Amino acid sequence: MSTRFALKCAKESAGTIPLPNICIGTWAWGDNMTWSNAGPEARALLDGAWEAMQKRGLYFVDTAEAYGRGESERIIRQLRDGNSDAAFKAQLVIASKYLPLPWPPTKIMMPSGLVNSCRQSLERLGSESMDLYQIHGPVHFLNSIDSMAGALAQCVELGLTRAVGVSNYSKDEMIKMDEALKKRGLRLASNQVEFSLLRTLPEKSGLLDECKKRGIVLMAYSPLGMGRLTGKYTAENPPPSGRRFSNYPMTQLSPLLDALHKVAKAHDVKPSAVALKWVVQKGAIPLGGVKNATQAEENARAATDEWLLTEQEMSELEEHSIVGTTSSLWQHG
Repeated sequence: MSTRFALKCAKESAGTIPLPNICIGTWAWGDNMTWSNAGPEARALLDGAWEAMQKRGLYFVDTAEAYGRGESERIIRQLRDGNSDAAFKAQLVIASKYLPLPWPPTKIMMPSGLVNSCRQSLERLGSESMDLYQIHGPVHFLNSIDSMAGALAQCVELGLTRAVGVSNYSKDEMIKMDEALKKRGLRLASNQVEFSLLRTLPEKSGLLDECKKRGIVLMAYSPLGMGRLTGKYTAENPPPSGRRFSNYPMTQLSPLLDALHKVAKAHDVKPSAVALKWVVQKGAIPLGGVKNATQAEENARAATDEWLLTEQEMSELEEHSIVGTTSSLWQHG
């Protein structure tokens, strides 16, 4: 499995954390609100997904306290401790996120609210420390970016996390956070934003270039448009309701889906692998969600360097891509 990316540890003297080209997103693990994936049958399928991840070297896993109200973190602990060989367990890179919403009200008190949330995530994960701890969204209320940087710094100083990141931050907000961490002798490792052929905005806005300039890893969530770019859905068979990111009518996406199928056939892969490979070749790490072994295998096909998209194929896909938008509350980046 090729490793092209590395997270900077918050303390630069601590070096970097090597990463595979694909991160496994676990939003669906134990979640019933969006993904209807919390029953015993769904949980059993994750055993197979985990085995496929081990076999294919997909050792970077992203979760959050909000995913399944903490259940995603608990499932990762179960799989790591009960279904991992020693080598894979040692190699695992686990990232989680702090949800900056004011419930309970003490949650947004800095630095204690963020630090306590980090400790609670670690308890659910069954770990003393994690590799990456992120702020889930650019919601600051009465807290400045500087005060939240101070809370992230305290997590590092307490040994709760090796690296720190943000999610959904705009280019300017990300720069402010990185500079605030610099004042504390630390650096920002990542910014996780929606980036796909259905939302190319992070590239168009200059966010992706700024990440590369600063050595910040851009992590791309919903790289498959919540299933819309997998080839599974059509105008006649649309995705289930509630999949709010990249929520465009499937009829509008037909030209892009046709291009994905054409390129996929040329490389003998699934359309999902092509969509993920596009993100990788742009210089970002896609967070490919998996719910079973088949999906894990498809993600692994995108992670390998055994095949690449040509410049012509990249251009053909982008000809039918969508820039996307931001939102005032959550999606700034």
